[in-house]
Amino acid sequence: MYDRRTDALRDWYATQARDLPWRVPPGSDTVPDPYRIWLSEVMLQQTTVAAVKAYFARFTTLWPTVRDLAAAEDTDVMAAWAGLGYYARARNLLKCARAVVADHDGQFPESETDLLTLPGIGPYTAAAIASIAFQTRAVVVDGNVERVMARLGAIETPLPAAKPQIRVLADLLTPDERPGDHAQAVMDLGATICTPKSPACFLCPLRDDCAALKLDIAECLPRKMPKAAKPERRGYVYLARRGKTWLVETRAPKGLLGGMLAFPTSDWSDRPIPAAPFDAHWQERGEVRHTFTHFHLTLKVLTTMAPGNPDRGRFEALDPDALPTLFAKAHKLVT
Repeated sequence: MYDRRTDALRDWYATQARDLPWRVPPGSDTVPDPYRIWLSEVMLQQTTVAAVKAYFARFTTLWPTVRDLAAAEDTDVMAAWAGLGYYARARNLLKCARAVVADHDGQFPESETDLLTLPGIGPYTAAAIASIAFQTRAVVVDGNVERVMARLGAIETPLPAAKPQIRVLADLLTPDERPGDHAQAVMDLGATICTPKSPACFLCPLRDDCAALKLDIAECLPRKMPKAAKPERRGYVYLARRGKTWLVETRAPKGLLGGMLAFPTSDWSDRPIPAAPFDAHWQERGEVRHTFTHFHLTLKVLTTMAPGNPDRGRFEALDPDALPTLFAKAHKLVT
């Protein structure tokens, strides 16, 4: 039997659940679609709900089922993902969809163990799919859950060292019955009430049992180890125009922005070496700056009109929305 905290969460979720396009509301007779749950969870990794909604709608319109996605062209999927960031997720999305079709006859496996064998699915995503899509008891721990548990148990060990303690408490509260609703309840609580700053503790269904609230340290938790400063890298990006077309290339499949449509660039380093795609009179038009997970990048933007053939890349009509954010910034700077 689980304590009153589990029941309080589920009762709160029954009336306060967020209305999300991939979610089956609590109490509904509708069976969750594993494909939509998986797609949303991959998109939501290190990305906000607000940013994901439009992309989720686009993907489910273009590719309503996992079989549709598995059959899609890589370039179409990468273009549809452009702007959402962390592009390895899009590459793994295709690999996973194709594995589900090839190895599981188009049906997502139900267990965490089997889900973990699929490309791009880690422990959190496997637990979320098993719990939400299949109502299999699984301990789901994301950033919101970490915050709620750290405060509920007044866990003062800094992250990431606190993860084992947080998981123990999350496991204790996870029920056998309707574990998907429980997982979503904790995530919603962290997203709407137990927020990083200025938590609305007076509205929280767990306020009577929250150790951090009693100690008046809720806003201080979870504690985190100081982050190391990100290194700075620089480079050059080349925007060549011929009539209504632009010089673009598809980046190598592996590495940053792998497989994405891009403008040619130099290397990205402390001392980048210019690497124009062809000889021309290149004019400097300013700089664009972008932050990746592990470093900050500043690119000097150079432009030219190109009458001839380039040494690399191809000229084609360009949809700026198909560009990753970094290159969309450069395009916007010169248009």
